[in-house]
Amino acid sequence: MVIYCFHIYLSLDIILAIVSGLARGLLGLQLEPQFNEPYLSTSLQDFWGQRWNLIVTRILRPTTYKPLLSLSANILGRKWAPIPAVMATFAVSGLMHELIFYYLGRVKPTWEITWFFLLHGVCLNVEIYAKKVINGRFKLPRIVGTILTIGFVMITGFWLFFPQLLRCNSDVRAFAEYEAIGAFFKDVTRAVNSTFSR
Repeated sequence: MVIYCFHIYLSLDIILAIVSGLARGLLGLQLEPQFNEPYLSTSLQDFWGQRWNLIVTRILRPTTYKPLLSLSANILGRKWAPIPAVMATFAVSGLMHELIFYYLGRVKPTWEITWFFLLHGVCLNVEIYAKKVINGRFKLPRIVGTILTIGFVMITGFWLFFPQLLRCNSDVRAFAEYEAIGAFFKDVTRAVNSTFSR
């Protein structure tokens, strides 16, 4: 399971780096990075808001979080407004992931992934509220915050996220794709070598 955590992070990081390089080379576009060293996160707020899957964060913040924050501020007041906004944002993210996993494996959803995101939404709301109550009077050492955050993300991922990922055989499909990419590069190398050796 730990290897799957690294596999997901490294795969996404490498794929998006390649896409970024192609966009820069072919179109002259500079894409923003997808990750900001998530393994250094000191809290769930830091992990989800500043370090992990930044493209999705930048999409969900203006489309889901901010409109619901404004709406709930009118109904609940500014103090409690973040709670429904955070929960709705994590619910949307969970449903998006359910669709992605359905597309990957055509396996009936078990809703574990949505529960993963809802659990993180609840825990993030607790963290935000605790920070307001503590108001800077106490702060965990950085290393302790990092261990607790990454540990929590990994444990809940092992419990709720990865079982669905494995159920749709994404690992088997990924290795088959890696094998196909390797075979493609072998064929290209062989073709180039045979062209220049004539």
